[in-house]
Amino acid sequence: MKRKYFFYLIEFQYLGYRYHGFQKQPNVKTIQLRLEKTLNHVLGHKEHKTLAAGRTDAMVSVNQSYFELFVQEELHTQEFFQELNKNLPSDIRALSIKQVDEKFNIIQHSKIKEYLYLFSFGAKNHPFAAPYICHIREPLDIPLMTEAASLYQGKHNFQNFVHKPSEKTVFEREILHSEIVINDIYTANFFPEQSYIFRVSGPGFMRYQVRMMVGALFSLGKGEIDLEEFKLSLIEKRKEPYTYIAPATGLVLNSVTY
Repeated sequence: MKRKYFFYLIEFQYLGYRYHGFQKQPNVKTIQLRLEKTLNHVLGHKEHKTLAAGRTDAMVSVNQSYFELFVQEELHTQEFFQELNKNLPSDIRALSIKQVDEKFNIIQHSKIKEYLYLFSFGAKNHPFAAPYICHIREPLDIPLMTEAASLYQGKHNFQNFVHKPSEKTVFEREILHSEIVINDIYTANFFPEQSYIFRVSGPGFMRYQVRMMVGALFSLGKGEIDLEEFKLSLIEKRKEPYTYIAPATGLVLNSVTY
């Protein structure tokens, strides 16, 4: 007899600094492992599955995303939601829950993902800022980086902005929006007086793509490459591929839109 499942879409957020990414892995602390241990406790059994809208790398944070919960019993959603939040650690929070049907596909149905990358340069930051913002010691040419960031918009072959692609990797990706702005979104009294955000959105990104896009902007801002070289990297394969992957701290999956 085929088992009947109930499906719940849970919106959540987390600070990734203490975790080795989302996906469950042996011998390391991950978000999925912590979620499933909490679910075991709240549900009173292990007969459930979870699937996320996307996976994040070690120390990457999420402001708003989703995971889907598959269970064999129908839940009283509000009671379950309250118990889930009560038992999750302080750096993971559920934001909402709703029941969906079996036709819902959390991977294929997601439309737009927006990432933010927080950074500063110059004087060393307060240590408390380390989980949230990337610090670059060298001076950065922000106007030049801002001009270059806008060039990411549109459809491009991002073959120079991917780490260890497979034979099946699709390099052509569409960037809907790309800009560098002064950071007025995430602030704290221990943040530097001036910090910046690279904001980028699109239907889908390859592994490390955003961090390599940021890395290329840093190289440009430090004078290691010029604007013409940067422009060419969006058109043709570089003889010497980009290898700099910007640090994970500073990267936030800001939102997932369905």
